[in-house]
Amino acid sequence: MNSPSEYGSYAGTPPETAPAGCPVRSAASGGITRLYGPEASVDPHGIYAGLREQYGAVAPVLLEGDVPAWLVLGYRENRRVLDNPRQFTRDSRIWRDWEEGRIESTSPLIQMLGWRPDCVSQDGEPHRRLRGAVTDNLQALAGRGIRRHVTHFANKQIDAFAGSGRADLVAEYAEYLPMLVLTRLFGLGEGEGRRLATSCAQVIKGGEDALHHNDVIMQVLAELAERKRDEPGSDFTTGLMQHQAGLDHEEVLSHLRLVLITAHTTTSNLLARVLQLLLTHSSHLSGLVSGQLNISAVVEEVMWNTPPLAVCPGRFATADLELGGRRIQAGDLLVLGLTAGNLDPEIRPDAGVSIQGNQAHLAFSSGPHECPGQNVGQAIIETAVDVLLHRLPGLRLAAPAEELTSTASTWEARLDRIPVEFVPQAAGV
Repeated sequence: MNSPSEYGSYAGTPPETAPAGCPVRSAASGGITRLYGPEASVDPHGIYAGLREQYGAVAPVLLEGDVPAWLVLGYRENRRVLDNPRQFTRDSRIWRDWEEGRIESTSPLIQMLGWRPDCVSQDGEPHRRLRGAVTDNLQALAGRGIRRHVTHFANKQIDAFAGSGRADLVAEYAEYLPMLVLTRLFGLGEGEGRRLATSCAQVIKGGEDALHHNDVIMQVLAELAERKRDEPGSDFTTGLMQHQAGLDHEEVLSHLRLVLITAHTTTSNLLARVLQLLLTHSSHLSGLVSGQLNISAVVEEVMWNTPPLAVCPGRFATADLELGGRRIQAGDLLVLGLTAGNLDPEIRPDAGVSIQGNQAHLAFSSGPHECPGQNVGQAIIETAVDVLLHRLPGLRLAAPAEELTSTASTWEARLDRIPVEFVPQAAGV
């Protein structure tokens, strides 16, 4: 089989040799669309819309390093992939480009797509065993005073800027608060929080530094696991190590990494987006303050329109099949367009219509690999918003709403800043 870059089964195939159903190069664009780089970082929504118009529900794209993949844009197609692990496995060991040596072990994509001994990388019984350990311990955390921890760290963050009457709620609040809570839940020292938050963000962002930052995370977690063997506690790390599923050392470390990266990056991004919605829609903010609107309804709206992961990595076709009118071959990589699927005009012909009460969004993924930490993330966001609104009277946006820019990577689009003003407050008030 030819390399995809030499006209294999993906969209690089020229018209005269393309198999039936295979998309071809666009004469207008001059090549396959990249989900990374300057254009993708500025206007991912425009890219999704253009791909949908050109290809429909499933489109050929290039990931970092010009690695070919199929981007699933349709809501129903996303559901089919997510809900059918026998056809679309998460086990990247069948990834044809990896098997045939076209993916370097140092590729930034490995941090997101490579196989590890964790529940995300496996299906069937191995997945059930490992996921059970994660789910049991996350449920224990959710019932163990997590809101108290969030309140403590939220107040501590706010104390640092309360007296100035101005702040950037991304850099000074949302960017680090979830990680500070996670360090407490994991049994880590508070001082590790900012370093880990930075490294987690770089792993998701990709680029040349992704591997280095993954090594930083793994070193911290290895030291944590070693300490918890001698000093067990009522924390997530000890819970994994002592769970009846009998996780070995590598499985423990892999799941600590998995939960740390995904929980922090998605929750911090979601928190920033919730704050953006509240501060740019006065009716939402006044409704929340007056008690006429529940914070869960605001979170739900964000989940539909700007989910914290725009693109979910990845699934691998277990056999030749058709999806969205495209011929997918065994071993092909598919990445799930969660944002694009949520905005699919076939299910949301008018994206401006309220979807309150409808929880069928793709933000938490779906199927066997649906996010198990939803309750923890929800508790962090609800408490963080509640503390902020109570601490900062007169909170308002300090810039026009249209100036709230974001920068996207392949997997997410993160707000750059949320400048605000408020009545200055003494620390601890």
